[in-house]
Amino acid sequence: MSTPAPSTSTVPTASPGTPRSTTSHAFSTPAIALSDLRKTFGAVQAVNGLDLSVGPGEVVAFLGPNGAGKSTTLDMVLGLTQPTSGTVRVLGSTPRRAVAQGRIGAVLQDGGLTDNFTVAETLRATASMQSHRGDLGDLVRQTGLAGILRRQVERCSGGERQRLRLALALMTAPALLVLDEPTAGMDVTSRIAFWDTMRSQSHSGRTIVFATHYLEEASSFADRIVIIASGRLVADGSVDQIRAMGEGALVTASWPGLTPQDLDRAWAAAAERVPVLAASLLSRTVRGEHLEIRTTAPDDVARWLLTATPAENLGVSATSLDDVFTALTTTPARA
Repeated sequence: MSTPAPSTSTVPTASPGTPRSTTSHAFSTPAIALSDLRKTFGAVQAVNGLDLSVGPGEVVAFLGPNGAGKSTTLDMVLGLTQPTSGTVRVLGSTPRRAVAQGRIGAVLQDGGLTDNFTVAETLRATASMQSHRGDLGDLVRQTGLAGILRRQVERCSGGERQRLRLALALMTAPALLVLDEPTAGMDVTSRIAFWDTMRSQSHSGRTIVFATHYLEEASSFADRIVIIASGRLVADGSVDQIRAMGEGALVTASWPGLTPQDLDRAWAAAAERVPVLAASLLSRTVRGEHLEIRTTAPDDVARWLLTATPAENLGVSATSLDDVFTALTTTPARA
């Protein structure tokens, strides 16, 4: 590919070709449909019988520990690798056909950029290879690239590179956007800015599927969370539904002068009067004057602490997404 040589640092506000809006990609069929999907690499079963359907307009977080099969699955959705068995349908078509038609955009962890190009040259070069593309000026505004158009890619920060990859992914106004660890290596400010941009994209009705290791990103941005482990689906639902899969709730309090022995005596006496306390107990922890009780009966435990002990500063919280994720992904998958 020859290096474009634009005379200015700006990109045009209009491009030849026919712009396409996301509304032209309205499909009644799933945006992604995986059926008994399997992928092996020698003796390694990276994806093992995965069934998954993602509807048009959904924002789905794809979670799993390292080696769970997330990136391999997304590679098959993008047509970058072929399944060993099973089927992948994207927007009612094959992945490669959907990519060729510009209906899928992807932001991957690395690669895809030429270091000695400027940001503007990268945008122009990519646009020149697209038969359908939108307004490049608007794309620059959406992704916050206006201030770095003259900068060479090799001099861009990690966050700036990901914003450039996002601009390239959005160039054809795709119906489906696939992000593989899009904020890996970003600082907090860059991550916040990136997800602000992604929220505006989700409001347009675009389907977004993203893999991440940051659980707070999944809980704050996704409509739905899919968790896989050892190549298998282990959980699928809203953030609240996933949290509800955790066992119990956490009751916390401050107890002046508390010792583990004090807690043992007080708990034993209370459990004799209210048997549900003993039956509901999952764990007890004392850290100085700070008390944590994980229980399946948080209301009863809170009532006991407030009425029968000197405890104060009471708090009750549902099981965290981190706790549920750890429990689900460290339990051996069933055959």
